[in-house]
Amino acid sequence: MALVARPPPHHRAGRLIMQRPLVVIPHLVRMYVRTRFEYPGATMLGWLSQIVAYGGIYTAIALIVTRFGNLGGWIWPEMALLLSFHLLAYSLGASFSFTQFRDIEEKVRLGTFDAVLVKPIGAWTYLVFSGINIGYAGHVLLALGLMAWSLPQVGADWTPLTVLFFLATLVSSAAMVCATMTMIGATALVWVKSSHLYSIFFGFWELARYPLQIFPFPLQILMLTFVPLGFLAYVPVAVALGKPVALLGSAAPLAALAIGPLWVLIAMAHWHYCLRNYQGAGG
Repeated sequence: MALVARPPPHHRAGRLIMQRPLVVIPHLVRMYVRTRFEYPGATMLGWLSQIVAYGGIYTAIALIVTRFGNLGGWIWPEMALLLSFHLLAYSLGASFSFTQFRDIEEKVRLGTFDAVLVKPIGAWTYLVFSGINIGYAGHVLLALGLMAWSLPQVGADWTPLTVLFFLATLVSSAAMVCATMTMIGATALVWVKSSHLYSIFFGFWELARYPLQIFPFPLQILMLTFVPLGFLAYVPVAVALGKPVALLGSAAPLAALAIGPLWVLIAMAHWHYCLRNYQGAGG
C-alpha cells in the first residue's frame, strides 16, 4: 500500500497561520453585526435619520441647481449622479475604516491598543473586521436610490466598457477613503492625537461633492494632489459622462483608476511605519 507523504509539522503550522485570518474574519463580522442588531429599532432609526439628513442637503442642492440651470456646467441629473457616487464611495470605504481608526487615539491613550497587537491576527485586520460599521446602510440606500434615478436621466452612452470603468473607479474611490482613514488613525500611534486630521479631511470631503472647476485654481490643484478627494467622485463621474476634467485632461481615466491602489500602498507603508514607532501607552 502506497504511503501518502504528509508535510512536516512546521509547514502545517505555517499554513494554519496564513489561513487564520480567512477563518476568523467571518466570525468577527458576524459577532459585530449581531451586537448591533441587539436593538434593531435603534439601528433602523439611525439609518432613517441619515437618509433624512442627507436627503435634506441634497434637496437644497437640487433647488439651487434647478433655479440657476446648472452648477459649473452640471445640470441636476448629472449633479445627482455626482452626489450619489460621492456618498456611495465614501460609505463603502468608511464602513471599513472610520469608526475603527478614529478610536485608535483613545486606545493609545488608555493603553488598550497593546491588547490589539497580541491578537492572533494582524492588528489592521482585527480593527477593520471587528467593527464594520453597518450604520452606513442608510447612506448606501440613499446613494443607490439617487443613482438609480439619475443614471437614465444623464443621457450618457453606457457601453460595457463605461460600466466597467464606473464600477472600477467606485472601488478605487472607496479604497482611497479607507486608506486615508487608516493613515489618519495610524498617526495616533506616533502623535497620540490625530482627531484634528479628521476635521481637515471632512472639510475637503464636503467640497468633493461639487464639480472641481467651480473652485479657485490653487484649491483644484490641492484636491488632485496632496488631498486627492477630487478623485472621490468628480473625476470618475466626469469621465463617465464624457465631460472635460479640470487639469487632468486625457490622463483623467487612468488617474481615476490608479488613485485607489496608489493610496492603499501609501497607507500600508504609513501603517507599518507607525506600528514600528509605537511606544505603548502615552506614545
